[in-house]
Amino acid sequence: MAEPPLTLRPATERDRDAIIYLLDEAPAWLRSMNTDQWAKPWRTEDDRRERVTRDLRAGKTWIVEDTSMPVATFTADREHNHQEIPVWPRWAQRERAVYVCRLAVRHSYSGRQLGAALLDWIALTARERDGARYIRVDVWSTNRQLQSYYERLGFKLHSHSRFADYPSGALYQKPTRDIVPQHPPMFRVLDAGEAS
Repeated sequence: MAEPPLTLRPATERDRDAIIYLLDEAPAWLRSMNTDQWAKPWRTEDDRRERVTRDLRAGKTWIVEDTSMPVATFTADREHNHQEIPVWPRWAQRERAVYVCRLAVRHSYSGRQLGAALLDWIALTARERDGARYIRVDVWSTNRQLQSYYERLGFKLHSHSRFADYPSGALYQKPTRDIVPQHPPMFRVLDAGEAS
């Protein structure tokens, strides 16, 4: 069987500029969908760069490459990623879950189901490694198209954030038990040792 053309690997600080590029590409495309999502980084550019760097150092961020070209990225964690602002209710955070943020796919790769495949991989990996019962995302409150996308993937609205100024206030989750591995896999997964 041929190797999948895409490679998924843990990102390092050397990937920071590529990740920022993927995150910066998304707002232009999103504006064509009549949404203000990511029109400006939440808080400031420096704050976003600091959060990206912090998650890279903590080993929470991954990157997908086609040959050597970065085509997607995400950050995933067992803990809710915005501990300074508990967007998810504290009682919900007691449930085993994996939280996904900053999922971005290069626009030229849209329509290939790459985002859906990554979400499934995140959920299955967290279920296997940590016993996660849910995969969770906080979705831009005004982006109804993105909310519909997650709903088509089987996510259900859990609740809304109580923080009025937090833009990704629509909280969605999907039970990990509902997800089955994709065959054939869309990407080859490298661990940190293979990726270096």
